[in-house]
Amino acid sequence: MRPTIAIVSLIAVFAGATSLQAATEAEFSAAYAAAEAANKEAGSLRNQWTTTAATLAAAKKAATEGNFDSAVAASREAEALAKASIFQATSEKTLWKDMEIR
Repeated sequence: MRPTIAIVSLIAVFAGATSLQAATEAEFSAAYAAAEAANKEAGSLRNQWTTTAATLAAAKKAATEGNFDSAVAASREAEALAKASIFQATSEKTLWKDMEIR
């Protein structure tokens, strides 16, 4: 086995090992706070999505049950949804003009 392939293989093994570790309550708290902040920003733009609220609720429920892996995953999904709603709100501020009949 060539040294380069061996090093790449070892890096892949260690990277995979770190992602297999169970999430902690602190990781959930950080991910949930980021998702809530993004959702709050979407609210200030008057474009909160109901799916974001449902995903945040699922994250909180999973954390309450002690399933921090699912709670972190749901929190990250909620943050992505909130950021998508922020993008939608900001892009549609100007894009609607392109659809206007002139």
